[in-house]
Amino acid sequence: MNHFDYIDQQILLQIREDARKPFSQIAENLKISNSLVHQRIKKLTKKGVIRKAEFVVDEKHIGFNTKSYVGIRLREARYAEQVVEGLKKIPEILECNYVSGHYAIFILIFAIDNHHLRKILYEQVHQIDGVAGTDSFICFDTNFRRPVSLNSLGKNKTYD
Repeated sequence: MNHFDYIDQQILLQIREDARKPFSQIAENLKISNSLVHQRIKKLTKKGVIRKAEFVVDEKHIGFNTKSYVGIRLREARYAEQVVEGLKKIPEILECNYVSGHYAIFILIFAIDNHHLRKILYEQVHQIDGVAGTDSFICFDTNFRRPVSLNSLGKNKTYD
């Protein structure tokens, strides 16, 4: 069971702002010791709260101008894992989720343009055994994107 106190919350806010921020700067900003920052980040990493630090690449700046969410219908539920394994092999698919409702799987695809998206869908996704069909939802623009709120952490709540 993970318990987040004020210090954990503030450290998470600092590294979420900039994962490259030196621990010494975090310690200075929070007016705590450098060793406490190291201990807390080590604890949060060990518990799986922090998985990795990464750079965020703007897809449009490297030529991927079409963003699409795609709902996938399966021929039968038993094909789910097999379809997911096939989807993992397509590098333009950045996210894959099991969902409830009309679709069994929802994916996020970044393509160079609409023609490239069509090729991905028709020549790769639809060729995976178990895929019954897809519906695409083109994303015109992302209005905002944010990580999960940390505001309620540390207020006498515990999380598994």
